[in-house]
Order: sequence, then C-alpha cells, then structure tokens
Amino acid sequence: MSRQNYTFTSESVSEGHPDKVCDRISDAVLDAFLREEPEARVAAETFATTNRVVIGGEVGLADQSKLKEYMGKIDSIVRACIKDIGYEQEKFHHETVKITNLLHEQSAHIAQGVDATGDKEEGAGDQGIMFGYATNETDALMPAPIQYSHAILRRLAEVRKNGTEPTLGPDAKSQLSVVYKDGKPVGVSSIVLSTQHLDENMTSADVRAVVEPYILEVLPNGWVSDATEWHVNPTGKFVIGGPDGDAGLTGRKIIVDTYGGAAPHGGGAFSGKDPTKVDRSAAYVARYLAKNVVASGMAERCTIQLSYAIGVSKPLSIYCDTFGTGQVDDAAIERAIDQCMDLTPRGIREHLGMNRPIYERTAAYGHFGREPEADGGFSWEKTDLGEALKKAV
Repeated sequence: MSRQNYTFTSESVSEGHPDKVCDRISDAVLDAFLREEPEARVAAETFATTNRVVIGGEVGLADQSKLKEYMGKIDSIVRACIKDIGYEQEKFHHETVKITNLLHEQSAHIAQGVDATGDKEEGAGDQGIMFGYATNETDALMPAPIQYSHAILRRLAEVRKNGTEPTLGPDAKSQLSVVYKDGKPVGVSSIVLSTQHLDENMTSADVRAVVEPYILEVLPNGWVSDATEWHVNPTGKFVIGGPDGDAGLTGRKIIVDTYGGAAPHGGGAFSGKDPTKVDRSAAYVARYLAKNVVASGMAERCTIQLSYAIGVSKPLSIYCDTFGTGQVDDAAIERAIDQCMDLTPRGIREHLGMNRPIYERTAAYGHFGREPEADGGFSWEKTDLGEALKKAV
C-alpha cells in the first residue's frame, strides 16, 4: 500500500531561464528544418552565456547540398527566439548577441542504423529507456505539483508580455510543496517564487505584491491558507537574469519537462531532437499510452516504460505499473498496448503526426499536461486510444 498522506514538491522554470532559452533555440532550429523537410534528422544543442549563443549538433537531409542554404537562416531564428522571450539586457540582447553556428552533417554511421532499407525497417535513433505517466489527480491527468508550478510561471509570462506587469523580467522559477491527504492533493504548504525584476529598487515584498494575485488566481480555491509559507525572491534583488546571470544549456531541465519527479525518467532530454530519436518520440508515446489508460478508467495512476536498441525498430520491452489502482491486470494492459499501437519509430511518428514543426512550443512550461492543438501540436495528449485499449483488454 502506497502512502496516502504526505507532502510532495516540484519546481518549474520560465521560458527566460538560461536552460530554457537554449531549449527554445534548439527546438526552433528543429522546426525550421522540419518545415523544409519533414523527414529531416536533427540533433541540435545550444549553449548560452553573456552576449553569446553557440549552436552545435548534426543535421541529415535527403539532399545534403541544401544544408548550407538552410544554415543561413539560423542567425535570424536565434534572434527571434531571444526577442520573443523578452531579453533586451545590455549583456544579453537579441540584436547584439554573438551567434556561433557549428551544426554539421549527420554521421553516416548513425544514419545507417536508423535508415530503412530494402530488408530492414527504420530503426530507433538510439538505445534507451523511456517513461510515461498519468494520474487522475488533475484534469490534465498530471501530478499537481508540477502542473501548478508550470501554470504559475505561464501566467506571469502572460502578464509580463502583454504589458500588465512591465516590472517583471523573463527569468523566473517556481516551486510548490503540495499536501496530499488520502492520496489526493488538498493544499500547498509552501510557495517559492523567484522572478527577475527590471526595477532595481523593488524589494522582495514589492515583488510579492505583484505576483501574489496571479499565484492565487492559478491555484485551486482553498489550497493557500494562513499556514502556507511564502518565499518570494528570498535572496533579495534579482535584476540580472538569463544567460547573463548564469550560463544555459539544452537538456538540463528534464524533470521540469516531464513529471516534476513524481514519476521515473529515462534520462534522455527532448529539445532539439527530431522524432526518429526515441528519447523524444517514445517518451511522448509512453505519456500518450499512460494517459489513455487513466482517461479510459482502467486505472487511477499509470506508468508505462518502453525500451529500445539503436537500429532496431520494435521496442525490446513494454512495462505497465498501475500502483494497485488498476481495474485490470497490468500484464493485460501491456498486451493491449502491443496490440493497439505500432511502437516502431515510424509507427509512433505516423500515429501522432510528429513529422511537423510543432516542437518550439514545447520548450517551456512542460511537454505534458497541455491541450492538443489543431495543427498537431501536443498530439500525445489526446485520449483517443482508450476504447481500443479497453476492447483489447
């Protein structure tokens, strides 16, 4: 029997956090190549520091001679990302930042393992384990601590960018400690919010006066009480933010990107990787499968694990754990998944429509717990497989 009464904490970071700036740039570069060629192979990594952005990695195109032409667009993509995030600091400004582009052609040795041939199905782009998770404790079927940590920062970004709160800066972090009783979230014992501010004279109390109404607006009624501890900008001033305050790197916020520590993580980052990389696509489909299990009423909580070998098309294993909340046996769910879903890299991409420029929008505020979009964005959040799974069970 799992614990029913406890406190669990998750954190989120804003789109202006240095690592998230890098995730955004890497995914924007990926989207740019996918617009030109839906089957493009991309692994883009970004590093950012004071007045400097460096992009490296590899690109595979059907016509590799076009790479030079497409590379000419990278500079403007980087500057557009930084501008939209909101950086116009003296030492990190979208107009003056120096950009070094080190992207190059994909390794032929990697390509030979992934490409389909006459007698071989397209293989996975890497070995590894991937996890998906869902829980019925929120409407989005996500753990409450990470879902509301994201929601706070997303709301603060909205009022910053629409001009309602012009004193807020792009760089921010949130952290919620959520109280569970009888296995369900019922309140918040502590709230931590650190946000960059553009007025050097603002105190921590001044910042709290700005952000508190939005935090209370986002959290469920009754979750904040007189006993809730608040820590807003606890170190004091926070004027220098983003890559000028701290260096950033793609892929350093994988727990923020997923379930806030409430579920296992296979270890692979998402941003900058095209969907032949199962680090990304298999983690997305594992979330899709877990969410459909919970949405269909077969369990209150569900973890799905998939494993792959580089160059091999089918998963090596499918594992399901419903933590004793399942209405059917976990092994039966595993068999149903195998029957209902083609879990080869190509099968995943085709089922979820992943060969599209839909990744830049995932780079901040979580890859999961978002609404499916009309153009195919967040397709892994659909709950259209539940009936098929139930029938197969």
